[in-house]
Amino acid sequence: MKYIYFIAVFLLFASAAQAQEDRWTKWGPTAPSQAGVILRAGYTIGGTTPLPLPKEIRSINEFSPKGGGTVAMDVYKMFSRRWGIMAGWHFFYQGFHTGADVKNYKMSLTQEGNTMSGYFTGCDITNTHMLGMTIPLLATFRISPRWNVSAGPYFSTYFKRSFEGEVYDNKDGVGYLRVDDPTGEKVNIDHSNPATYDFEDDMRNWNGGLEVVFDWKAMRHLNVYGSIDWGLSSIWDKGFEAVDFKMYPIYATLGVAYRY
Repeated sequence: MKYIYFIAVFLLFASAAQAQEDRWTKWGPTAPSQAGVILRAGYTIGGTTPLPLPKEIRSINEFSPKGGGTVAMDVYKMFSRRWGIMAGWHFFYQGFHTGADVKNYKMSLTQEGNTMSGYFTGCDITNTHMLGMTIPLLATFRISPRWNVSAGPYFSTYFKRSFEGEVYDNKDGVGYLRVDDPTGEKVNIDHSNPATYDFEDDMRNWNGGLEVVFDWKAMRHLNVYGSIDWGLSSIWDKGFEAVDFKMYPIYATLGVAYRY
């Protein structure tokens, strides 16, 4: 009788192992020689921000993404059942709108055709748009038959980008620029006559950072994915001084992918 129990337990474990193997095969690839292509489309949100937030930014009163998007093609190759490598071409549009109360915020502003540099206190409204391409090089790991995580460096180049906005008095009626230094001549700025800025010509044409991608295999060839691109290079050209701190693009994407 004990041999019957032993055989039953053996068959149970063998059946479970075969079922697990079938799951890996179904949601493949499983062989080191296997490679493929993933086509992606997703909705992108995020912003360009200093890290950490400087003390000059007293509060963020409004923030909204500008309806960004990503279309991409990734090529992958497996070295084992779990490990592989992935690279691709991601075309993106990123943008955001934000409004913040600031104090002694170093800026270069234009009002009625005159350019002034100094330290602004009041409300700052910013709009940013970036159109470009990202090339990631990622290590990919299969957590389970249906879950993949990929991570690694990326390089982005921009076809078009902008960073512009306006400043005026805040809800408390405070809005002014101290020219040249924090105790310089005071220039009042309000809603009826705001000052503006446009730093497009001072932005870099490239950026580098880290990308992390999570893929869930919803169907045999269809993935649902989420990713985050965390820029490690400031958007400003070297020597740019109109803004007193570095700013980094941080954007997340949620979308679907077709896996060949």
